[in-house]
Amino acid sequence: MSTLNFDDVEAGLPIEVFELTASFNADNSPVKVNLGVGAYRTDEGKPWVLPVVRKIEEMLAKDHCLNKEYLPVLGLESFSNAATSMLLGNGSKALLEGRATGIQTLSGTGALRVAAEFFSQILKFSVVYSSDPTWENHKLVFINGGFKEYRAYRYWNPETKSLNLEGMLEDLRAAPENSLIIFHACAHNPTGLDPTQEQWKEIAKVVRERKLFPLFDSAYQGFASGDIDNDAWAVRYFVEQGFELVCCQSFAKNFGLYNERVGNLTIVSNNAKNLPKILSQITLLIRGMYSNPPNHGARVVASALNDPTTFEEWKVSIRTMSDRIRLMRSGLYDRLVTLGTPGDWKHIVSQIGMFSYTGLNPRQVDFVRANHHIYMLQSGRVNMCGLNTRNLDHVAKAIHEAVVKYGECKP
Repeated sequence: MSTLNFDDVEAGLPIEVFELTASFNADNSPVKVNLGVGAYRTDEGKPWVLPVVRKIEEMLAKDHCLNKEYLPVLGLESFSNAATSMLLGNGSKALLEGRATGIQTLSGTGALRVAAEFFSQILKFSVVYSSDPTWENHKLVFINGGFKEYRAYRYWNPETKSLNLEGMLEDLRAAPENSLIIFHACAHNPTGLDPTQEQWKEIAKVVRERKLFPLFDSAYQGFASGDIDNDAWAVRYFVEQGFELVCCQSFAKNFGLYNERVGNLTIVSNNAKNLPKILSQITLLIRGMYSNPPNHGARVVASALNDPTTFEEWKVSIRTMSDRIRLMRSGLYDRLVTLGTPGDWKHIVSQIGMFSYTGLNPRQVDFVRANHHIYMLQSGRVNMCGLNTRNLDHVAKAIHEAVVKYGECKP
């Protein structure tokens, strides 16, 4: 009999964003500000359930024909079809030719994990790349999903606070054939910095030349710019150029369905005959992982996307959220300029989406937390949704003091 028992378990490292939220919750200061958690907040600092979500939930509650039976392993078809169409566009050639399909997953993280296991176990991929920096969970998901090597390509230039395209392309050219390359479809997390359309074309050219496989992580379609077509441009361009790809979609941010875990894994093949084989393998992976997904959030999204009235109501909501974020970006930028804060802060307004890479270093981050009760990640990443008209002055003054005290911001 083994002598190992629970006494031999070592404590795991804390997850920074959740630890930060716990510290924020324990802080009794009336001026505390949480810029860490990745969720939308209203100008009152409150979570927002989208009006269209409330409306659909009331409709679902009154529908006594619905039940609590298991969904199929690959999920709710009306949801996955709608999600895939939203991503690729209704006129997508891949859709019209039957070369694209979707699979309901446990939010975007679940889509990433299913993709990781499919590529490592079925296609025998061993090397995955993501941007430096990237969402901190990418590495954990893909290493736990069976990849042997996790590498990074250059992305953020701390000197110019812009995209290091030259370094990115150089690293992609050095990647081994059949490396899986994670791209952020829009609203890059954590930098808020996206390639331009012309830069995406250069990136696609290298991906083709080096025979790399693109995986898009799409967590903010519609939420980033308020326009679902604009936010899907990179994915659609790759599909139009004939790439096979997968895209991991999350509906946490753009529908406010954070705890419903609504996601979709879109697969685009160059041969429609491949899809049944792919789906059969993914069915077995999911069966051994979580068996099947929940239905409530998927029904909400499917109802919104498949009905013209609720679809338009949802688009009003995503414009409301994206407009407020842009307002907070300009508000913070204007205040830093007025204060004469050392450095160039134009990146605050040129970045897009929920997050901004401020350029604050760990010493400055610790200063604003200790002296002003403002909580952000050590990287200087902030959630712009944590700002509102009541705390903008407080946050701007704190950043100003940190920069004056410890020097011009450089990550």
